[in-house]
Amino acid sequence: MDDLRQKYLDAIANAADEAVLEDLRVQAVGKKGEVSLKMRELGKMTPEERQVAGPALNALKDEINSALAAKKAGLADAALDARLRDEWLDVTLPGRTRRPGTIHPISQVTDEVTAIFADMGFAVAEGGQVENDWYNFDALNIPGHHPARAEMDTFYMHRAEGDNRPPHVLRTHTSPVQIRSMELQGAPLRVICPGRVYRADYDQTHTPMFHQVEGLAIDTDISMANLKWVLEEFVRSFFEVDDVELRFRASHFPFTEPSAEVDIRCSWEGGTLKVGEGDDWLEILGSGMVHPKVLQAGGIDPEVYQGFAFGIGIDRIAMLKYGIPDLRAFFDSDLRWLRHYGFASLDQPNLQAGLSR
Repeated sequence: MDDLRQKYLDAIANAADEAVLEDLRVQAVGKKGEVSLKMRELGKMTPEERQVAGPALNALKDEINSALAAKKAGLADAALDARLRDEWLDVTLPGRTRRPGTIHPISQVTDEVTAIFADMGFAVAEGGQVENDWYNFDALNIPGHHPARAEMDTFYMHRAEGDNRPPHVLRTHTSPVQIRSMELQGAPLRVICPGRVYRADYDQTHTPMFHQVEGLAIDTDISMANLKWVLEEFVRSFFEVDDVELRFRASHFPFTEPSAEVDIRCSWEGGTLKVGEGDDWLEILGSGMVHPKVLQAGGIDPEVYQGFAFGIGIDRIAMLKYGIPDLRAFFDSDLRWLRHYGFASLDQPNLQAGLSR
């Protein structure tokens, strides 16, 4: 046993790196190591022999493990010392030239959308990204069996056992802000609600977190004609074209009735999107007249007031306007991508000077 001890202690002391150290550990105290094999022989010994050999083997195993740990720590310290010697930095050197920062396309497009709707009299309303399911679903006339309420589509927050409060979710749209705005301000009302939303989806055109802007206008004499005009003015201003043509297709959303998906006339000549010309159509948003049950949930009398609502994906229209092919790149934190697609930080978008300069 003394020979075994000296053999491994000398080998550990001379180990040059952690790989050699691991090999020695396996040879000595691994499942088939020399010390482990000797411990298996205890069963063949007499009780008197085991009383002597057992503690000696345990002490040997502990001594080898301690030597291994000490050597490993020593090698780590030596590696750190070597890095500190080689990777030093002269703090007296002049600093690097600072590059001007750039605005992320999502922030740019959000500012552009806000500027357009502000010019039409819409205020900006914001709300929390965690909502209870009443504001996120029930108040918006979304029934309990709707697919959007399934856990495969929506991120539900964890609830402790015995917690009887309504479940909370990462909001799946910014529509809860509309309900809270109705509760807080009443009618008449004209707001847009930009912000982050969350859904369980991930591919070239979908990410688990993305951005929306929704609009809401409520008054005593609002109709689909008002909705059509507002959306035409928005598309004309956002894409900075003089002529646009929108196509409203009947659809179904629980929170609007009637509901319509909106397409714009466009062309894709040479792979470049041109809005207002050509023979193609591209869906850009969903819209409709606010459902009476949604008005009631917001504390507004549907016998007196009516309104329209619409929802636009900020990421999607940013991709269309600025030719960005993959939505996932928005969230990769790649400085090269941001320098290519980013915007000058001091160029605030406005309708007078132009949105995208």
